[in-house]
Amino acid sequence: MPDAAAAVRLAAELEARVAGVYGDLVRASSGGRRRGAAEAMREAAVRSVRWSGESVAFPGLAERGGTASRTPAPSA
Repeated sequence: MPDAAAAVRLAAELEARVAGVYGDLVRASSGGRRRGAAEAMREAAVRSVRWSGESVAFPGLAERGGTASRTPAPSA
């Protein structure tokens, strides 16, 4: 890392991406696994906000988050 600011940006991006992966698991599962994934998604989103100071309306859902750094969802 070139500096502390870059490390903070990386930490925020990693947590945001982890929230996205947990969001996929929420969509694909049910019961206890879904509850656990939803909790983990929320926790990752909170950590991302703590690192970045910014939040999105739908953490873990890149297609609704409105952030440019995420890959857009494919269109049909």
